[in-house]
Amino acid sequence: MSNIKVLTVFGTRPEGIKMAPIIKVMEKTEGIENIICITAQHREMLDQVLNIFDIEPDYDLNIFKPGQTLTEITTRALEGLERVIIETNPDVLLVQGDTTTVFSGALAAFYQKVKIGHVEAGLRSGNLYSPYPEEANRRLTGVLTDFHFAPTENNRQNLLREGYPDDRIFITGNTVIDALNYVVKEDYEFKDSKLNSIDYKNKRVILLTSHRRENIGKPMEDIFSAVRDIVNKYSDVELIFPIHLNPKVRDIAHRVFDNQERVHIIEPLDYEPFTNLMARSYLVVTDSGGLQEEAPSLGKPVLVIREETERPEGIEAGTAKLVGTQYDNVYRELDILLSNEEEYHKMANAVNPYGDGKASERIVDIISQNYKYSK
Repeated sequence: MSNIKVLTVFGTRPEGIKMAPIIKVMEKTEGIENIICITAQHREMLDQVLNIFDIEPDYDLNIFKPGQTLTEITTRALEGLERVIIETNPDVLLVQGDTTTVFSGALAAFYQKVKIGHVEAGLRSGNLYSPYPEEANRRLTGVLTDFHFAPTENNRQNLLREGYPDDRIFITGNTVIDALNYVVKEDYEFKDSKLNSIDYKNKRVILLTSHRRENIGKPMEDIFSAVRDIVNKYSDVELIFPIHLNPKVRDIAHRVFDNQERVHIIEPLDYEPFTNLMARSYLVVTDSGGLQEEAPSLGKPVLVIREETERPEGIEAGTAKLVGTQYDNVYRELDILLSNEEEYHKMANAVNPYGDGKASERIVDIISQNYKYSK
């Protein structure tokens, strides 16, 4: 039997991080020819990931433009991917997650009648507009998918409820855990002298990330204000906020956090320094999806500053808590974790439901073993 030709498509930093371990496994797997295509929906942040994992794409669509709309991303990705698919004629196109690149990749493959594998399939928030447009992207991608690689049993159940066949759903764990094992190092040194100067052993560092479209405005202002006031309450607490590039996020952040003691607003970090910073932090406050999976594997409690999450497994396991965006709720939950050691350790020691670091091996094995039955 000839090699299985897999076209791996991704376009943003989170996709790149979660695809990288799969690419590394495929490089070592006989019987699979992997072709890598990036859309570069995000440019600079994606390039950082490629460098960390030593990945060189075969195709770079380079679609990023400042101020790009979702429609522009979709159409440029579709047109570019059509050319790549026709030229490479893959057996399987692999996408990951819920970005516009993911949906565009699946749609382009469908138009060319190419089988589709969806890594991180079956996540659902229950609200089509939150997160936006990610929830719609993942649902639309699911309709076109042949191999649903679901991280957890809960994700599998979501897919079964939507009518997808059980024999096309595979529980694998999440590849983000595989990626973490690749980059987190105990002796890691930051290039940023400010990060190296913080006393992580004697200070409790809150790591904050926030960028969701639906949080911009009053919700984000309330969140930041609650975090600021908590830092002021506890003299041993410091805040590190790698600030998003979005000008609206930056405006709110500087209005709330400027001239505050023990608050460090820094530029966005590459994946490697960011994960090592997370490993040294005391707890994480985030509206990110991926951090809800990553932080628990490092024993860090996560407060999720959103109204709903497509990752309920962490909430159910006790590794994360959904706190919403209102000032009082965010302040109260932070206060509990900083004042009650029992509550902190309960979250820090909860079992991470997102896997054991071998998801990539499972996915590649499933493609190898199952592709011949899906032709």
